[in-house]
Amino acid sequence: MKSRGNRDRGVLITKVGMEMDPEKKGLSAAWIARAVEDSLQRLQTDRIDVYFSHRYDPDVPVQETLQAYDRLIAAGKVRSIGASNFSADQLAEALQVAAKEGLPRYEVLQPEYNLYDRASYDGELRDLAMAEGLGVITYYSLASGFLSGKYHSAADLNKSPRGGGIEAYLDERGLRILAALDEIADQHAAVPAEVAIAWLIAREGVTAPIASATRLDQLESLIRSTQLSLSEADIARLDHASAV
Repeated sequence: MKSRGNRDRGVLITKVGMEMDPEKKGLSAAWIARAVEDSLQRLQTDRIDVYFSHRYDPDVPVQETLQAYDRLIAAGKVRSIGASNFSADQLAEALQVAAKEGLPRYEVLQPEYNLYDRASYDGELRDLAMAEGLGVITYYSLASGFLSGKYHSAADLNKSPRGGGIEAYLDERGLRILAALDEIADQHAAVPAEVAIAWLIAREGVTAPIASATRLDQLESLIRSTQLSLSEADIARLDHASAV
């Protein structure tokens, strides 16, 4: 970004909180102040557009964390803040403290969410995010690659270094989801991953899915997923197949 001079053309997001070593973790004001400087230096920029609390920290008062973010926003080093891996109760607490104390609130939520992993977001957390008008960007949008259609049986697990983490998805429900993805992909001349991403894009309470690409053809496929319009029948089929 620095060499191309295109910093203003993107939204830069990073996180703080997960343990990097015993002295570098959590959401204390002292660690946030230090961590943001480290991130700015590594990223070679003067600001972070969205700074995420990577995980709720039960050892630090929410007010202390939000006060630290308030100082960073006032200094122009952070533009807005987000919460990742928060439960509905944890997010509600943070929003209440922000409103009561006049502090910055979490404007973006990053939950794990995809056609298979729905339980932790659907329900109270999704309802809260929608009621508060939060942006929601989902991670593991393809369930670590399971929803790509690459894996249909245990024999397929050696297709990728990540295959070992896929086995748990190969249950009755997972196979039901794959069958629905295959069927709908065939109808749209698409691939399963594109359908899985399109389902997320169409889902109320989701702003944008996070998906990664390591090859140009994968990037092109992700772009196609943003152009794929699923019918109400397609969405109902996927909802039914993925119901917990």
